[in-house]
Amino acid sequence: MEMGLVGLLRAAWVAGILPLLVASLPLPGLGRFHEAVMGFAKRGKIMQSSPCKFTVPQRFFTHFYVLAVLWTGLLLAATWLYAYEMAPIASEPFLYSSIASYLTGGSHLFTLHRSRSTPLKYRYMVWKSVFLLLLMEIQVLRRLYENIYFFNYSPSARMHIFAYLTGLFFYTAAPLSLCSIFAMEVYEFSANLLSEFIVRGKDQMASSEFDLWEFVNPLMKLGWRHWIGAIIFFWGSIHQHQCHRILVIYAGLLVASGGSDLTIWLLFGFVVANLVFAAAETHRWYHIKFDNYPWDRFAIIPLIY
Repeated sequence: MEMGLVGLLRAAWVAGILPLLVASLPLPGLGRFHEAVMGFAKRGKIMQSSPCKFTVPQRFFTHFYVLAVLWTGLLLAATWLYAYEMAPIASEPFLYSSIASYLTGGSHLFTLHRSRSTPLKYRYMVWKSVFLLLLMEIQVLRRLYENIYFFNYSPSARMHIFAYLTGLFFYTAAPLSLCSIFAMEVYEFSANLLSEFIVRGKDQMASSEFDLWEFVNPLMKLGWRHWIGAIIFFWGSIHQHQCHRILVIYAGLLVASGGSDLTIWLLFGFVVANLVFAAAETHRWYHIKFDNYPWDRFAIIPLIY
């Protein structure tokens, strides 16, 4: 089931990347295909001159970030709780206290069993997903704040309904891709916990000790690649208001993931393909609209493209 979800996400990212790559090829026979893809992707100032009726206001961008904050927050909370209960990276004193807590009736046998039997590599991978979701939640919270308090969309600015649906898909699939390997286990754990709460009630739930330090300490034990990725991520996030740093932000997520998850590579590939295609079309629009627009200016990557 987990591989089914992972495979579905990977197939979706590939399905999103391929049309953008093909439409970006400078081949004369692809003109109509390029225009079709561009018709779906148009928004903002490029969309204003389009006669297409299947559009929504560009201010609906806020919907993306509302969805992203709620969905990423839910995944983060569920995955973090799962990691804390089922994949602890505990020190020896904490392990002994857990055993003592179990013997006195304070913790679950299943939790103790999993914490001792689950391979350490698996536990680090779970906490890595917590780390990535935390970075993602910080990013979408900031974007939602900017959309509400700083962005001023023109009343005439529109985007194609397909672009709107693509945005909703992206902010649903992107956070899920950061924890896709464990998503079904997290779901089953959360569903069982909720069922137990409904059936037994809060007072009848087995109590367990909550240690705030052990809740965050595993994040401190992640490798240097994860923290370098976080630095890249925050640098891109801080400078995003000055220029388009979203590519650096998702590159930071990729580095922070350790670069071993194909799903996250495909997520990054979709971001790159989408940004390159959009930047090239905006660049072309500026050349058509403004006679004095510099012809030697690059669309997205200085000195390259």
